[in-house]
Amino acid sequence: MRWHLWLDRTPRPGWQNMALDMSLHARAARAGDGYLRLYRWEPSCLSFGRHEPASKRYDRGRIERLGLDTVRRPTGGRAVWHAAELTYAVAAPEAAMGSLREAYHRIHHTIAAALRSLGAPVHLAPARRAAPVDAGACFAAAAGGEVVVDTGKVVGSAQLRSEGALLQHGSVLLHDDQSRVREVTIGDPAPPDVRPLSQLLDREVSWEEVARAIGDAAQPWAARWNTVVDDEDLIAEAEMTAPRFRDPSWTWQR
Repeated sequence: MRWHLWLDRTPRPGWQNMALDMSLHARAARAGDGYLRLYRWEPSCLSFGRHEPASKRYDRGRIERLGLDTVRRPTGGRAVWHAAELTYAVAAPEAAMGSLREAYHRIHHTIAAALRSLGAPVHLAPARRAAPVDAGACFAAAAGGEVVVDTGKVVGSAQLRSEGALLQHGSVLLHDDQSRVREVTIGDPAPPDVRPLSQLLDREVSWEEVARAIGDAAQPWAARWNTVVDDEDLIAEAEMTAPRFRDPSWTWQR
């Protein structure tokens, strides 16, 4: 099995990021390859989980008045504000990564090792039942196996499995407290319990620094990594699925 590492330094809009991740998933299902993509967002974007009741949980009118970009992810989970963060995506055949729980823990062990190499005292949350998708922001509470400090969440992740392949992506907070999600939530939600890296390390942390650390921590996954530079074929493939992620009826379908 071949593994590919893509440090995608081009900030992209939400719809394109989701379309690219789905293209990686399709390639993993079709060719049996594995991918680790590290990326960022421009403009900042509010993403909803695939099954999240966004129209009931979040104030669409306020979101539009604020001019916030939105997208619905192909994976599950709850809302995330993508701004000062590094986002990772792993796409691979299911057989290569094990069960949902095994894959989730393997990926999070790698992310945690990367963050510990930077000096962050992170660990994996003990097993517990995941919060329902209508329970508010992704960073409101940690599920079992997620990367945390005390009870505060450092990384939020979600996974999709279909056609014999998995896609897991998640957000590593650099210096954002996810307060934007609370601002647009209907009702009076509790503040998210988050621990951005800049707070944990008491210094500014760059995207490049964290990307290098994750790439190094993931090296044991493969005997040899293929480094991906902007893949024009992949970007063209992503255009095939992009319309769904640009469609407000998909974003606000629930």
